[in-house]
Amino acid sequence: MDFVLKVEHEEHDFIAACVRQEKWAQKQLYMDHYGSMMGVCLRYAGDQDEALDILHEGFIKVFRNIGKYNSGTSLSAWIRRIMINTSIDYYRKKSRRRTEDIEQAYQVSSGDADAISQCSEKEILEAIQKLSPAYRTVFNMYVLEGYSHKEIADRLDISESTSRSNLVKARLKLKVLIDRIRTVHEQRVEK
Repeated sequence: MDFVLKVEHEEHDFIAACVRQEKWAQKQLYMDHYGSMMGVCLRYAGDQDEALDILHEGFIKVFRNIGKYNSGTSLSAWIRRIMINTSIDYYRKKSRRRTEDIEQAYQVSSGDADAISQCSEKEILEAIQKLSPAYRTVFNMYVLEGYSHKEIADRLDISESTSRSNLVKARLKLKVLIDRIRTVHEQRVEK
């Protein structure tokens, strides 16, 4: 039995088609959300290939669980949450847990937090991708996703002090990386 929807199909009908695993609906969902979700995955991944792996794993979860989506809520937000959770799960599978003392983080803190505001989005993404997986994940969860250190600690099975330490170190490392990137770009412009 063929199921045909008008061009102005409603979300409920579209989701129902996805639940029935209709290829056109799955393709449309993927195409509609690919760009924005790839951006989410790139922030957590070390490179483009890793981000694509996370993205595809995330969409597999989306298609498996689309029946749990509540129509009328934000589909984009629901998919984004799955992508973030998939990214975190990916990190947890790949990481080695290491506990560090918060006192070490205080010793390396910096007062110059304005380096990032001077950079382009591409430069910031480049720098974030160069962070270690532990620093990158905590930075993304805290700064970009709004998780508390307690929530990060619970999700990643680390202590709150390790979360704080990793955040401070990530910010310092980002500053160094961004300074290097900007210097390289400035040198290219001068030539």
